Amino acid sequence: MFDFNFYSPIEILHHELFEQKQCAVYVKRDDLIHPFISGNKWRKLKYTLQRAAELDKNHLITFGGAWSNHLLATAAAAARFGFRVTGYVRGDQVENPNLQLCRLFGMQLVFVDRATYRDKTALFKENHAHDAQAFFIDEGGTAETALLGCAEIITSFTESYDHLFCACGTGTTVAGLAMGLTQQHLQTQLHGVPVLKGADFIWDNIHCLLANRTVPLTLHTDYHFGGYAKTKPALLDFIADFVPRTGLLIEPVYTGKLFYCLTDLIAKDYFAPKSRILLLHSGGIAGILGQLDRFS
Repeated sequence: MFDFNFYSPIEILHHELFEQKQCAVYVKRDDLIHPFISGNKWRKLKYTLQRAAELDKNHLITFGGAWSNHLLATAAAAARFGFRVTGYVRGDQVENPNLQLCRLFGMQLVFVDRATYRDKTALFKENHAHDAQAFFIDEGGTAETALLGCAEIITSFTESYDHLFCACGTGTTVAGLAMGLTQQHLQTQLHGVPVLKGADFIWDNIHCLLANRTVPLTLHTDYHFGGYAKTKPALLDFIADFVPRTGLLIEPVYTGKLFYCLTDLIAKDYFAPKSRILLLHSGGIAGILGQLDRFS
């Protein structure tokens, strides 16, 4: 429905450890889709925006933290496809490059305290119940329509893989990947790397999104480094070594934890020799702007 052509190749990732352990590692470069509507953000927004257009809704209402990749992606997508957009930002009013870009793309920002932010449905109803053009998009783009876009990732595969890895926030992307693997009748083992501490809730989200269907998924819950947007020296050191070694830019919130997990598992002989492993690079690279001082 939307005129939006993008590029997302699968590339082999060269690293001495991978070759030593006889593992072929590939990266699905969804980070190349768009500078700001990148990775799983476009995948999750695609059919949601299509649904808004079908309902003749032209005012997108969404939610996120001050460094939210989702807010920025929604702002950029709204500008690209002709929607008005309002973003509710969790916490005290602040300024940062992420929010400045949101404003530049035309997003109206509304800061709300954390207690009010928790009930996003109530927040939407209180402020937009009388706006016939308003369309609710949950934090992170979570929705059944988001599953459809994430499931399409699987249809782009031209080769088979033994394992597929992605970072997990709410669990929507990994649920969509599970749907896609089932639809394509593939036996690939799916792995999720939660970036939040205490991520057992992801199972509940996935089962809800997939109507309690069985999911061939392994969650690796020991790589959160303290929780969402938290980090530790080991993760920062890993990123500082990995990026110049591979030429692939990753960041501490999502993709850094993903690639750290994969590298650690390979070092520990988790995989059989000659395994073919694919990682989904889910974009969000703009988020590193708030973390660059940690690498100086």
